[in-house]
Amino acid sequence: MNTTTTQRPRQNVLWRHLWGWTLSALTLVWLTLMAVAWYTGHHETEEMSDGHMQGVARLWLAVSPGAVRELAQPLAREGLRSYVQDVAVIEWQGERVVADTHRLAAGLGLGTPPAVGASVRHYEGPMGSGPWRMVVVEAAPTSATPDAPSRRVAVLMNMAQRVDLGRDVAEHVARPALLVLPLVALGLWWTLRRGLRPLDRLSREVAELDAFAGQRLSDQHRFREFSSTVQAINTLVDTLQTRAQRERAFASDVAHELRTPLSAIALQARAAQREPSPEHLAQLEHEALRAGRILAQLLDLARAQRTGVSGLSGEVAAPMELGALATDLISRHAQMAYESGHELSLVQPDAPVRVRAQPMLLELALRNLLENALRHTPAGTQVCVEVWQTPQAVGLSVSDDGQRGACPQPPSAGTGTTVAPADTAGLGLGLRLVERIAEQLGAQFLRDEGDTPMTTRFTLRWTR
Repeated sequence: MNTTTTQRPRQNVLWRHLWGWTLSALTLVWLTLMAVAWYTGHHETEEMSDGHMQGVARLWLAVSPGAVRELAQPLAREGLRSYVQDVAVIEWQGERVVADTHRLAAGLGLGTPPAVGASVRHYEGPMGSGPWRMVVVEAAPTSATPDAPSRRVAVLMNMAQRVDLGRDVAEHVARPALLVLPLVALGLWWTLRRGLRPLDRLSREVAELDAFAGQRLSDQHRFREFSSTVQAINTLVDTLQTRAQRERAFASDVAHELRTPLSAIALQARAAQREPSPEHLAQLEHEALRAGRILAQLLDLARAQRTGVSGLSGEVAAPMELGALATDLISRHAQMAYESGHELSLVQPDAPVRVRAQPMLLELALRNLLENALRHTPAGTQVCVEVWQTPQAVGLSVSDDGQRGACPQPPSAGTGTTVAPADTAGLGLGLRLVERIAEQLGAQFLRDEGDTPMTTRFTLRWTR
């Protein structure tokens, strides 16, 4: 025998979900910080380098060195705790190069003085190849020496050195953030776990809740955000308990209703076995039909419960004329009333009375009220179907004078005054079915003694 095992879908853990999103956001922030640090490091290095080179050039012009010796090799940065920028200086007096600290003029093609300002030159020579940043400053002739040749100074820096310096600055900015990231992530993880503990506790309380045993969640919670959730769960629990009680009462009614005809069928079957006779067979048929009617009512109730708010079999609500529906059902039950010795009548106003309802559900409710009156009252009983309307309400009533039990005398339903709700305990499956249908139709199901000479009245009432 093949057995099919239904696997439950894998459920995510909330704190892991939040932790994943938090870690993703933290990583995004860290990457943004890295990009900003990289840009800031290089940008600040460029500004500091250009400023430094311009300062060196102005200082060179100010001191006017008489003899300049060439540097044997570039300045090294190793072992120094500060940013060291190795710069080269080229000076022109007129069109002649008078100083070249790093012998770069030929490799940069600077045989003539360049224009004042900042630019990038490509170098090819003994010091390798690559771009150099150059800042050119010119000293204007003074009034004391108007005929002296102009002096122009170019201060240069290797671009590779600038890039290294920018990377160094960026790393120093970003390294603390990189070290702090694991600590922040650990702190966020701990905060999420601690912060979700009240929700975990509430989840456990809900999981352990036995709604049918009368248990409810405690209203004493530290966080008011849980109040609406707890209230909604308790309301649902109360609803389930109420429905469970109604279902238990309904099951008791079903057992009571079925026990009588089934017992009678068993007795009549044994009697028919001992002494076959038309009377025994007729009684057996009567009890079997009675049990069949009860089962039909159970099927109707099951169908009504499946309809929900959308109506029977997906049927939607539509305007219904109560007088036309009552006339049709009375005509279909006329033969049944004649055979049982009942008198059927209909009272309705001249103007049509309409309600918006599911047609089949409304017909099923009225049919059960009619059959209840015809089957549970003695012969000679008057059964009256009344369609009525007032400024406050409209309704449909089934009354009889069959003396089916005393009830307190409430105000009349026809006057639009609220009457006592119908007590359907022990009144059979038909009335239990009507009660369920009334809930779905949005109507009140009421019972009172009716107007004289009637003794019992059942009413479906819609408030306007």
